[in-house]
Amino acid sequence: MGSEPNEAGPTDPADRIVGLDALRGFALLGILLINVWVFSMPESTLSNPTLYGDFTGANYWAWFVSHVFAQQKFITLFTILFGGGVVLFTRNAERRGDPVSELFFRRSGWLVAFGLAHAYLLWYGDILVAYGVCAFGVVAVRDLPARKLALAGLGLVAFPSVSEVLAGLTMDPSAIASTWQPPESALLSEVRTYRSGWLEQMTHRVPTSVQRQTTGLIGYTAWRVGGTMLFGMALFKWGVLTNERSSRFYRRLIGVGAVAGLAVILAGVWYIEANDWGIGAALFWRQFNYWGSFPLAGAYIGAVMLYCRRRSEGLVTGALAAVGRTAFSNYILQTVLATSIFYGHGLGLFGQLNRLELLGVVAAIWAVQVPLSVLWLRYFRFGPMEWLWRTLTYRSRQPLRVDRSE
Repeated sequence: MGSEPNEAGPTDPADRIVGLDALRGFALLGILLINVWVFSMPESTLSNPTLYGDFTGANYWAWFVSHVFAQQKFITLFTILFGGGVVLFTRNAERRGDPVSELFFRRSGWLVAFGLAHAYLLWYGDILVAYGVCAFGVVAVRDLPARKLALAGLGLVAFPSVSEVLAGLTMDPSAIASTWQPPESALLSEVRTYRSGWLEQMTHRVPTSVQRQTTGLIGYTAWRVGGTMLFGMALFKWGVLTNERSSRFYRRLIGVGAVAGLAVILAGVWYIEANDWGIGAALFWRQFNYWGSFPLAGAYIGAVMLYCRRRSEGLVTGALAAVGRTAFSNYILQTVLATSIFYGHGLGLFGQLNRLELLGVVAAIWAVQVPLSVLWLRYFRFGPMEWLWRTLTYRSRQPLRVDRSE
């Protein structure tokens, strides 16, 4: 049975939107295709893949496919869904008569706390801090019409892009040399650091996390994340994320999004390769994928929604929805598994696997996460991190085990 309208507490699992959960699971799994690069290789290779490791033959194509179809697309999709979740959470709280602001601020505060622990204890690539911080801002405009939310989101997303283009037109390219083409000694030092023990890794993890959560957040991440959340809030209000639009709408979203997104992204690959991955083209190259990721993420939304509509009770839909319902737990689990594989306190494979082999690692982690998520939800109502987050948010112990009598 679902929660009654006047009953305080989080959304009951029975009341969840299957398409929304499946889309979240799809995004969470896809994020690992790119995060695995950051888990396994020096940080700078995320922007300039020519810096480290083999970049020819099958390894080049492994990068190419991941860049074109995954890089920034899945994190954009995940952020859109987080924005939609802001509207869903506050609407449900209002419907139940709960103190909306108090609950939401507590929820976001705990997300920041979890993110800080994740970043400094496990992996500097954390996104939870940015989500929590931006959530404090976007919730204030949740009642705006969808069109105004989308326009505001566009403005926020455009800011770092315009800033980078202007910088590229006016600055000396050598100013970004240290990040685009760091010396080999710096790359090898990072490799040695992450092949060493957990405490030794702090020499890179801590300052990198601080940079990402201060200047990186202010100059880039908050604009992109906050704007994308506003897009998600608009899409939720338009019924796009809840599978309420027509099949014709979703087919058009797939067609237009795929054509527009791939055209821009492939043009970017041509541009950077035509300039031989030079520093002068680096800032401009980022813009192609920056903008192309949005329409392609839209195509993914259309594809998943149509699939869920046609196979609502199917195995794939159920598996994706299970991952989506436990997305917070699975996000942390990806970090635990990946760092155990690549860092020195585990197998110590940092910097040793090529890009094709990394796809095998991704598949292996998926092979753990998907069946584990399905199995977990047979016995429990929430993932472990979801349960803890809800318990802290509502300041009352939430029921965890599935009641077989329901």
